[in-house]
Amino acid sequence: MSAPLAHLVDDDDAMRDALAWLLRSRGIDSRAWNCAEAFLGDYRADMRGCLVLDIRMRAMTGLELFDHLLALDCAMPVIFLTGHGEVPQAVKSLKKGAFDFLEKPFDDNELADRVIEALARDTDNRARGQLIDQTQKRLANLTQREQEVMKAILAGKMNKVIADELDIAMRTVEVHRAHVFEKMAVRSAVELTQLLAQLPR
Repeated sequence: MSAPLAHLVDDDDAMRDALAWLLRSRGIDSRAWNCAEAFLGDYRADMRGCLVLDIRMRAMTGLELFDHLLALDCAMPVIFLTGHGEVPQAVKSLKKGAFDFLEKPFDDNELADRVIEALARDTDNRARGQLIDQTQKRLANLTQREQEVMKAILAGKMNKVIADELDIAMRTVEVHRAHVFEKMAVRSAVELTQLLAQLPR
């Protein structure tokens, strides 16, 4: 997996250089592309970090690139740089899931702060995604009976009640309960409930 970067996409050479210098001064690594098409050609699903996109570029615009990335399920936060007349378009991009937009001329520290926040958001999102994947794999590893016992545990039922409902011995319920906790890597019904609450509904 690639390291997290601020991916800068702007067809203005001076702006790209200024952005890279600004971020470097705040300890943020970046990589720059001179057009949306170049970034799209290099894009990989394992890219990490955030994007800083100029809305208005020759050929493919920042908004068009954003739409392409949404179609590719790109999860990296996107910050748009906009001119005054482009604010309504930027607001629409927020409704589609963009992280933020800054109007030119922007405050350098504000931009750097937002990039840092976007990088943190990407890290959090990926950690959450990994936890969800891991949890779903563990769920798939439960037997049918373990799933039934787990469902009863989540409903707050005592072992004796579970045994009666499933028509099995209470000792068998205890064994299944232990297996559920072990396979799901939790120590209690509360931990199990908290873990499963993070899954998408």
